Amino acid sequence: MSSASSMVDWDLAGRTARRLVGPGPQTTREEAAAVVRELHEAAATAIAHVEGLTGLRPVPGGPVPEVAVVDRPGWVDANTAGMAALLDPLVDALAEKQGHRPGAIATAIGSRATGVQAGAVLSFLSSRVLGQYEVFGTGGRLLLVAPNIVDAERRLGVDPSDFRLWVCLHEVTHQLQFTGVPWLQGHLESLIAEFVEATDLDADVLRDRLRDVVRSLGDAVRGGEAVDDEPQGLMALVSDPAQRAVLDRVTAVMSLVEGHAEYVMDGVGPDVVPSVRTLRKRFAQRRKGRGPVDRVLRRLLGLEQKMKQYADGRFFVGGVVDLVGMEGFNRVWSGPEALPRIEELTDPARWVDRVIGRPAIPA
Repeated sequence: MSSASSMVDWDLAGRTARRLVGPGPQTTREEAAAVVRELHEAAATAIAHVEGLTGLRPVPGGPVPEVAVVDRPGWVDANTAGMAALLDPLVDALAEKQGHRPGAIATAIGSRATGVQAGAVLSFLSSRVLGQYEVFGTGGRLLLVAPNIVDAERRLGVDPSDFRLWVCLHEVTHQLQFTGVPWLQGHLESLIAEFVEATDLDADVLRDRLRDVVRSLGDAVRGGEAVDDEPQGLMALVSDPAQRAVLDRVTAVMSLVEGHAEYVMDGVGPDVVPSVRTLRKRFAQRRKGRGPVDRVLRRLLGLEQKMKQYADGRFFVGGVVDLVGMEGFNRVWSGPEALPRIEELTDPARWVDRVIGRPAIPA
């Protein structure tokens, strides 16, 4: 998985994470098999509900996404592959742009140290993530992390069947975003390429800064607080205004897709998920807690305000649907120029005026 020039030894990261990962909640073999079966059924059921609410449909003739119910080590394996696919080409492009590569010894030592740190973070996150749609790496798979879903439903004290379908509604929305909007993945990849083009960091400097970021994440997992002179997450890698402009565009896209999924999982209503209001209330209380995951995300992004933009995505989707209906909102998928700008996330009417070109009126 790791190349000779990789800044992170992803093989070592994966081995470290699998060695550290917790076993998950206690279940019998029969209970575990029933959970896996119900999650597959819930994912299949969710498709019709998401299509009906959003109007999104997979592109005819496209690949049929795989649904994989995995344990924590399975999630680790998928994400080491995905992170390698995303980050290694970035470093290679920077090295090519700078016209030099670091020495083999320096690379080996640095990548192993960073690999151990990345593995510790992956191990921790593997016990928290409920599901995800893989965009990079193997791509095209919907992952549902069974032990984490069971653990969350027990801790929240909610109806298991409702919770499992509710989680699947969120992840299937992401699946339909990328299978129904074929240009979306390519657009994200082009933004990453644009970010590289705007980057003037030497690959060695980037490696050192990324190592600091990963160390900072490890401190966050253990409960440490940021200090004034500590590297501020991924924002520490971004100093050029052109880079920050690209980062804002990436943030706006990710806020849109996350906010859209949040809107859908609540929008199906109690006819589909009878306890949806209880689920949202208890899940919101869970998110309020400034626990380790919150610390990791705030540290990773460098600015706590960036976390707010995911809530802004939910506000944006709801605001646009209120103004012009779901059909009007779906103009957002018509092309990259229709994606919201970062300032429009908190001003849906501004997006309506720009993209639809008529006064915002109640749908």
